[in-house]
Amino acid sequence: MSRQVTDERRYYLNLNPPPDAGFVVVCGGVERMRPEYEVCRRDFPHFAVELVAEGEGMLLLNGRRFQLAPGVVFAYGPGIPHTIRTDPQHRMRKYYLDFAGAEAQPLLAATGLADWRALRVAALHEVVDLFESLGREAREESPIARTVCDTLARLVLLKIQQRAVSGGRDVPRSFTTYERVRRHMEEHFLRLQTIEDVARECRATPMYVSRLFRRFGGTGAYQFLLRLKMDYAAELLLDQGLLVKQAAARLGFADPFQFSRAFKRVHGVPPKQLLDSSLAQPRNSLAAE
Repeated sequence: MSRQVTDERRYYLNLNPPPDAGFVVVCGGVERMRPEYEVCRRDFPHFAVELVAEGEGMLLLNGRRFQLAPGVVFAYGPGIPHTIRTDPQHRMRKYYLDFAGAEAQPLLAATGLADWRALRVAALHEVVDLFESLGREAREESPIARTVCDTLARLVLLKIQQRAVSGGRDVPRSFTTYERVRRHMEEHFLRLQTIEDVARECRATPMYVSRLFRRFGGTGAYQFLLRLKMDYAAELLLDQGLLVKQAAARLGFADPFQFSRAFKRVHGVPPKQLLDSSLAQPRNSLAAE
């Protein structure tokens, strides 16, 4: 652990993991670099993932150089030399997670980080939230705290896999466009009916919007828009008690049948079946009594 840091919050869960462990968190935390921060290692006993939350710096990883900036994530492990430096004028704040076990390598490989290259994550706050949750749970004294932390660490890796975009700091301009279009859809999905609507309001072509979502979102643009609508539809039906035809009208569908088909396409069940199932289940123990 480097002493060239300030405002550090660290936790230590298992500094001597058993050789037959499947997946175990060793330690982790968050820290802000001092201006002189530089870590140079030729080896490391465990696998590690680091996420830059603020500031800028430089990474030399297994012989390749990368620029560090908010949202950049990278990993290293046994036998992987690495050097990390902060920009003295823009000191980094970064999260780190060290882990071990037979499943560590496959889980890391699934993220794309085991190629020993820096990636950038979309929706940085989502990954930060998981790191923060992991830190809070690591300080719990309950008998299952370590198990909870191991599970959260797996979620961190899965979230990185879900949100990773290649290119480190040098993410293509198209990724910035993707984030802008995605935010626009999240904020205005109620009035947006087609990808043509989205493209027109975002000053792009429908084909380009579709390509952006296939490349960076792992799904179709219309599928993403439909998911936003149907998640809100479930809230209208279950939380606000609207009828199916009322929810259909609120979301701009021509008729309840068309709405029901779209709802089933996303959630796997038609809205009426969801409502019937919800009404059949007691809300709490008092209702059950």
